[in-house]
Amino acid sequence: MSDSSPLPPVRLHPEAELARDALATPLLSRAARLARWAGPDTRIDAGGGLVEEQLPAAAELLGLSGDDAAALASEAWRVAVDTGLVEIADSEEEAEGTVAAGQDLALLTQGSPHEVLGVWQEALETVLADASVPDLDDLEGALDESGEIDFSRLEWDPEAEAEFLDGVLGNLYLLTVSEDGPGDGPVPLPALAASMIVPSDMGEPTNDVLEQVSDAMMRLDDQFRLLEPVGLVEYQPVDEALMAEPDDAAAEPAARADDTDVSRYGMVRLTPLGLYGLRARLLEAGLTAPAVGDLVDKGADALLDGTATFPQAAAQAETEQWLARREPLAAARELLAAARGADAGAPLRRLRCQQALSLVGAETEPALREVLDDPELGGLARVWLTEHGASDVPAPSETMIFWLTIDTIAAQLAAEGNSKELRALVSGLAAQHGGFFAAAWRVDHPATADVLEAMGRLHPDKRIAKEARKAAFKARSQHGG
Repeated sequence: MSDSSPLPPVRLHPEAELARDALATPLLSRAARLARWAGPDTRIDAGGGLVEEQLPAAAELLGLSGDDAAALASEAWRVAVDTGLVEIADSEEEAEGTVAAGQDLALLTQGSPHEVLGVWQEALETVLADASVPDLDDLEGALDESGEIDFSRLEWDPEAEAEFLDGVLGNLYLLTVSEDGPGDGPVPLPALAASMIVPSDMGEPTNDVLEQVSDAMMRLDDQFRLLEPVGLVEYQPVDEALMAEPDDAAAEPAARADDTDVSRYGMVRLTPLGLYGLRARLLEAGLTAPAVGDLVDKGADALLDGTATFPQAAAQAETEQWLARREPLAAARELLAAARGADAGAPLRRLRCQQALSLVGAETEPALREVLDDPELGGLARVWLTEHGASDVPAPSETMIFWLTIDTIAAQLAAEGNSKELRALVSGLAAQHGGFFAAAWRVDHPATADVLEAMGRLHPDKRIAKEARKAAFKARSQHGG
């Protein structure tokens, strides 16, 4: 993802709700219980981890059993230490040191929702670091002469591994917040792996690329299993039967039939808490990751500019929150004032202003009447007044109609590019007004030539498209362009 292009806006749940979710995550709740249990008699090793003899008691406290109980207890302890829920004091008498409840433990019960989420964010960073480490069950072959781990023998690049996981999570975030993405629905693991491996311009993936995708899926399967207990994702793991060899030839056809179920290859979705956490990481990395509600305390100019690139639903949600905090008539006047301008972004500001004004009622009519004679806002005002059943709305001049048409198309081009809706609008205009291009090139609007060129590019009829291009040439000549 580019650090210069803003990401689509995310709709975050309230911090109070997210803080409750954070406290309920298995990993943070276990870490908090261990922090309350810890005391002067708790023994740790030189790295700050619980000594092996302490793990059974820790696992019992957490209600853990089975082969992985000790490992889960050890992980929860490490999170407690890393997040400041447990503090380790050096001991002059013993090498290991002593432990006590950390100052941040009180934040979980007495802190603000934002402070609770700060503790959870630190827990997330610990788990993300762990998820970037390969399986080190067999380290014997990776030890050098001094007994240290030679990571090059493991064919593991820590920085590349962390970047890969960050990239996967970034793509998952983008898919989740994009208007045409799955939204709250899960993403198939193969699609997520392919987004990191398969070039966008590749047609049919080669066998080598498909093998890389398969390897990436297996890595992600392990990583998402680690990330689920901290509340970042909800994850349906890869069906282990897919990786098992069939016992006999008779079992093979059934296995092939099951292979068509994409959910068996793993499904992952970001939780509301996960969206919050990843957005915080993206912001820290310097990316522009807006959230609906960011603009409620800012002026109308910031609202119109800020929502310029938002998808329609997100722009409306942001605008509704902005309007809810203001007196309608004053808000309408502020929006209209901010919509003026001859710069390249002005048409889209006016479109967002028009959309915002569609959300207010008749009490704002005086603000619209005040701009009826404004060359930039008069057409917009007439449309609003007519749609709201106002009386005595003066008819627009032909000049105003053409100016508003150019302004509207310029805004649509900025908002949507060459969309199907814009193509339909262009075709409709040319069909309804036989002399449209003969008059349109004279319109005194900064975007006239660009709009006419776009109409020539978008219109399906070659003859009409040629007329549009000729009109664009005349418009540029008229303005010395």
